[in-house]
Amino acid sequence: MSVQIGNIDLGEFPLLLAPMEDVSDPPFRYVCKQNGADMMYTEFISSEGLIRDAAKSRQKLDIFEYERPIGIQIFGSDIEHMREATEIATQAKPDLMDINYGCPVKQVACRGAGASLLQDVDKMVAMTKAVVEATHLPVTVKTRLGWDDNTKNVYEVAERLQDVGIKALTIHGRTRSQMYKGEADWRLIRDIKKNPRIQIPIFGNGDIDSPEKAAAWRMEYEVDGMMIGRAAIGYPWIFREIKHFFKTGEYLDKPTIAERIDVCRTHLIKSMEWKGPRTGIFEMRRHYSNYFKGVPDFKEFRMKLVTAATVEEIEEILAQVDKKYALEMA
Repeated sequence: MSVQIGNIDLGEFPLLLAPMEDVSDPPFRYVCKQNGADMMYTEFISSEGLIRDAAKSRQKLDIFEYERPIGIQIFGSDIEHMREATEIATQAKPDLMDINYGCPVKQVACRGAGASLLQDVDKMVAMTKAVVEATHLPVTVKTRLGWDDNTKNVYEVAERLQDVGIKALTIHGRTRSQMYKGEADWRLIRDIKKNPRIQIPIFGNGDIDSPEKAAAWRMEYEVDGMMIGRAAIGYPWIFREIKHFFKTGEYLDKPTIAERIDVCRTHLIKSMEWKGPRTGIFEMRRHYSNYFKGVPDFKEFRMKLVTAATVEEIEEILAQVDKKYALEMA
């Protein structure tokens, strides 16, 4: 059975790349797509920023043909502004619109946006309805279990948002008060999937970081697909590894040093092409330690990479890494 969102066919049990602030930009999305992500989202975009035509918000609307299917994710606290932002984002021609009702960080949640809306389901429903009516595209939602342990209201949220027209729901298995601590609890996600009233795809999110966990939780929680976030940072191979494990029950070989360097280099080149050389090099610095996580005695190279100011310097350091580790880790 293929998973459908509106007229988008995602195949059987899709793996989605989560929208992550300062991570899920086009260069990062490129390497994830190359490694098997079935659907991706932009970083979340402020509705206020879009309406004010803020350069940073506008730039986040950049999407490329090879990324499809892709969703633009927006957040905000004002219903009218969310409607306007939806109209603006629709003009960028994504495949779907997504609303962020899950972001737990203070700058978002304490301004009445993101996970904050879990405290006011009536407003969340009204806002979702406004977004659905403002676009011809399918609308999806990402949220959490609830605000805290005493208010796990996502079961009600799922029914009411489906009633106003959303086409899929992704649920992160934590409350807002948990932030990213503790373990994600997917039991309530399973209950929603089993609710006979729910007809839309339900995707699980939170703590999927290995092929065997993905396979076990697919069986245990019966979701329609999974969204992967932090585990893909510096490790876009997670998508292809999970898919291989689903198909064969066997592990794919881990990426070699040469592969790590190759994907890291691709990410850097895409970053420079999209943001310009200076910003591209600077913003790539946050990714190096993840690309080479687990490589022994890498600290010296990491320090060099995060201080290198030109692409030539970075290429030289990567060549040194290749030379040192290619034989050691073969």
